[in-house]
Amino acid sequence: MDRFTFQKQLELYRTPYEEEAAFIADFADLTQDPLAYKRERLAGHFTASSWIVNKKRTHTLLTLHRKLGRWLQLGGHADGNENLIEVALKEAQEESGLQNLRLVEEQIFDLDKHIIPERPHVPEHYHYDVRFLLEADMNEPLQISDESISLAWFSFDSVADMIGYNPSILRMLEKTSKSEILL
Repeated sequence: MDRFTFQKQLELYRTPYEEEAAFIADFADLTQDPLAYKRERLAGHFTASSWIVNKKRTHTLLTLHRKLGRWLQLGGHADGNENLIEVALKEAQEESGLQNLRLVEEQIFDLDKHIIPERPHVPEHYHYDVRFLLEADMNEPLQISDESISLAWFSFDSVADMIGYNPSILRMLEKTSKSEILL
């Protein structure tokens, strides 16, 4: 997916979730910035992540993020790569060790704009996170990366208890439960 394709997807993207719909225009505006895909854009930049589910759509793979100390979907910075599908797949592989990931569809699965707290040498900034739906085999061995404290499959029924209140993860969970995307 190049920048032009991404812009077209954003133009066509519709969501019934008010919070998500409210920042679609921010994502579209950001695509016009030449630094949008680089961390050097200190106000905020694109990231890509993967909502990884098993084939039966009963479990999701989450990582206990080392820096944030929270259970999250796998993902990371674009670092100049404008193909956010490639970014999402690369980050998912690097952070999980999974080699047999399947992109369910090339369309945007979810969008989330969230604040990243200030850290030494990194000011507070926004991540404009583009999420894609991936499928994986729960029996494939996992490898924890340096970015994680832990990595685990959670049943959909237990996700809310594990993550606490995180509306973007709860939204992806609900989308998966309602999804008409074929298994």
